[in-house]
Amino acid sequence: MYIKKNIENNIIFKDAPLQSAIEKSQKYNNRVLFVVDEHMTLLGALSSGDLGKWLLKNNKDIDLSSSVANVCNRDVSVLPYTTDMEEIKNAFTIKIDAVPLINATGKLEAIAFKNKKSITVGDFSIDENSKTMIIAEIGNNHNGSMKLAKKLIDLAVWAEADCIKFQMRDLDTLYLNKGDADDASEDLGSQYVLDLLSRFSLSKEEMFELFDYCKARGVLALCTPWDLQSLKDLEDYGMPAYKVSSADMTNLELLDALVQTRKPLLISSGMSHEDEIKTVVDFLNKRAAEYMFLHCNSTYPTPFKDVNLKYLNRLKELTMFEVGYSGHERGYHIPIAAVAMGAKVIEKHFTIDKSMEGNDHKVSLLPDEFKNMVHAIRDVESAMGEGESKSISQGELINRETLAKSIVAKTEIKAGEIIDEQMLQIKSPGKGLQPIYKDLLLGKVANRDFKKGDFFFPSDISGRAYYPKDFHFTLQWGVPVRFHDYQKLITRQKPDILEFHLSYKDLDVNLDEYMSRHEDIGLVVHTPELFANDHILDLCAEEESYRQHSIKELQRVVDLTRKLKAYFPATATPCIVTNMGGFSKHGFIDISKRERLYERIAQSLSEIDSEGVEIIAQTMPPFPWHFGGQSHHNLFMDADEIISFCKKHDFRICMDVAHTKLACNYFQWDFENFIQKVSPFIAHLHIVDAKGFDDEGLQIGDGEINFQSLGKILQRHCPDITFIPEIWQGHKNKGEGFWEALHKLEGLF
Repeated sequence: MYIKKNIENNIIFKDAPLQSAIEKSQKYNNRVLFVVDEHMTLLGALSSGDLGKWLLKNNKDIDLSSSVANVCNRDVSVLPYTTDMEEIKNAFTIKIDAVPLINATGKLEAIAFKNKKSITVGDFSIDENSKTMIIAEIGNNHNGSMKLAKKLIDLAVWAEADCIKFQMRDLDTLYLNKGDADDASEDLGSQYVLDLLSRFSLSKEEMFELFDYCKARGVLALCTPWDLQSLKDLEDYGMPAYKVSSADMTNLELLDALVQTRKPLLISSGMSHEDEIKTVVDFLNKRAAEYMFLHCNSTYPTPFKDVNLKYLNRLKELTMFEVGYSGHERGYHIPIAAVAMGAKVIEKHFTIDKSMEGNDHKVSLLPDEFKNMVHAIRDVESAMGEGESKSISQGELINRETLAKSIVAKTEIKAGEIIDEQMLQIKSPGKGLQPIYKDLLLGKVANRDFKKGDFFFPSDISGRAYYPKDFHFTLQWGVPVRFHDYQKLITRQKPDILEFHLSYKDLDVNLDEYMSRHEDIGLVVHTPELFANDHILDLCAEEESYRQHSIKELQRVVDLTRKLKAYFPATATPCIVTNMGGFSKHGFIDISKRERLYERIAQSLSEIDSEGVEIIAQTMPPFPWHFGGQSHHNLFMDADEIISFCKKHDFRICMDVAHTKLACNYFQWDFENFIQKVSPFIAHLHIVDAKGFDDEGLQIGDGEINFQSLGKILQRHCPDITFIPEIWQGHKNKGEGFWEALHKLEGLF
């Protein structure tokens, strides 16, 4: 059973002719229409049976211009709008599968359906027999230009989109830092997103103008509200339905406000576990919402093997309506496969230039691609997936951190206090506990002090937390840090080294604002992999201007490291960990072409003034994640190639054991043999677990690496190297993930 509040397509006014009733029933696949007067007072029902009886009775004088009031059945079973859900269920019989719900004055407020699984979005009635509604997601691909936005609308209409969708954010209320793109305390991904949003967002007046422009062009306009203020603005405008982003699927506060609008909801399910989907479905069903889930993997672009298209079937089992697909993979053949599997809504990003700044452009379709979606069988086979369960991929974890929302402290909370509703609020980004777990947090005793704006973490529910202690390792150990947090992380335990992970924003900071003293600690620096304007460092790029830009950016890192070195006099020659480049978008390059790329890297390094520092190459996985999107890597994966390069150019490496494990898994190399072969050239280690071909950044013990065996190899072959635990998001909660890893590694390294 479900209750439909948006009932425009299920009613007909009493003076309407029978011809209109027949056409409306056919258009929206309605077995019954409820007849109302101009005040929405329920007068009766007109079913196919009622119409049949009237036709038989008047077979000699059929007049389809007769009003429905003359034909409808006035003896209709009704229930008060406030009736309990269980009582409504008991009202259904073999013959009655739709029950009108009225208020005290007889006004029709809603209709309860026993089995009906349709959803109405604008003029589209979506059910198992309807055509697929195709959405062109412009989102923020207008890059802040009204002229471009209108051009995209025109092109989407030309490309025969049924609907055009945008996004609306109120940055001041959405983000803890009020959308400050220059906030150095934000994580790398958050800085990147805020930088784009601060430059590309349109005002609500401009958005309304675009919606009106869509109406004038005869196409449905929808919008995704990312916060309550944006929802209010869209309600003031009169939006007919709402799209809910994957980032807000677990945001019950926003979902509740959306349900109260009585508008249909299209909800993307990316970045979510199946248990979370079940919780949201139950939440919506209890509120009699009209909704539809779109299967989604929120990585940009989504690898074909992660699409898991078979999960469409499972998602349909979990919900009460049809399902759709929101795709971020390259190309357009996967949506075609999704339609073949029953998807009734398809959403794809839309652009005029895939090279424009912004992550969405890269996974968007061009107008001619959108218009000419065709089959690509091999990729469809790759995309089908198992369909048995739903989990979050590594790329989604990255985007969940930057795009989703978290539970944060609304006030100061002292250790020992009981956590209640008034102490909590929901804010972006998603680097803390997801909003869906708030009920598990309520009533807990705070196990630490919270300042206003502090994030909550899983350990605040479980009570199991890890803290720094006097660690004992044979190898020199350290932790990864940012400028804004390094002093906090070393207050209780002094490591041998610190590895500063830089964002491109960090290259412009005044170090004196963060460095208040000299530190008797070793120094390592990690180069950003992403620079301003979506530039991913690539020292062997075929395009000379791109290579030169990469050299320029790496030189800036070197220059900053030399300045940073003054605060860390214990390190004579700090290492700079760098992803050298050599990635490709659509597959691995031929092995015969790799040597030339290595030589281009050597040439690029020779053009950099690296006096006083040592640039070291990080070993790479086969499928690296670039801020949520996945590529193919070609260099610094093969042991023999690494050894050859290091010998030829007097070079050393940073061994990322997770990256190397993934490469060994994919290419079927022996992991321990690999480590032994390259050990003479290892300067520094990133210790972290991994499994499969692309699941990296895992906590020690959560993957497939045998760390006891690895520790023995490293102590025997390269006892003078340094290491850090590079657990993904290990810096959260004062470095809890790093301390947990070090606790688990103690005695092994």
